Amino acid sequence: MNPNLILMPALLQVFTTFIAYTLMRIRRNRASRNGEVNESRRALDDDAWPDYVRQANNNVRNQFELPVLFYFLTLLLWNLHAVGPWSLGAAWLFALSRLLHLMVHTGRNHLPTRRLVFTFGLGMVFLLFLSAIGAVWSAAFPLPAPA
Repeated sequence: MNPNLILMPALLQVFTTFIAYTLMRIRRNRASRNGEVNESRRALDDDAWPDYVRQANNNVRNQFELPVLFYFLTLLLWNLHAVGPWSLGAAWLFALSRLLHLMVHTGRNHLPTRRLVFTFGLGMVFLLFLSAIGAVWSAAFPLPAPA
């Protein structure tokens, strides 16, 4: 399997982060234009912004939590040429779950749905972690060649 394929879901995750930043900027501009921001506190306090802006801010912050582990594990698997069907599938499912998480979080923000989507993505990162453990172990302790 071509290990470069695992970079595609990583790029989708980067794109998801750009979407989150864009949405945050649009919401901040709207709130400022509508006079919904406490200008004296906005530089230091998130609660100076209305809830719909804080939702987008929180989602941007989320893009630098669990996805950081995802990036590390995908790059580790890629570097070790240890990308297989399971790790590639887990990477795609994680990236898609983050896109769905963005939509839920910045939309209705229904907590049970958001928690379910997050937990699914966490499970996919755990599968990548298990793949990485196997790849590192195999690289550190290769099996001897048959005689």
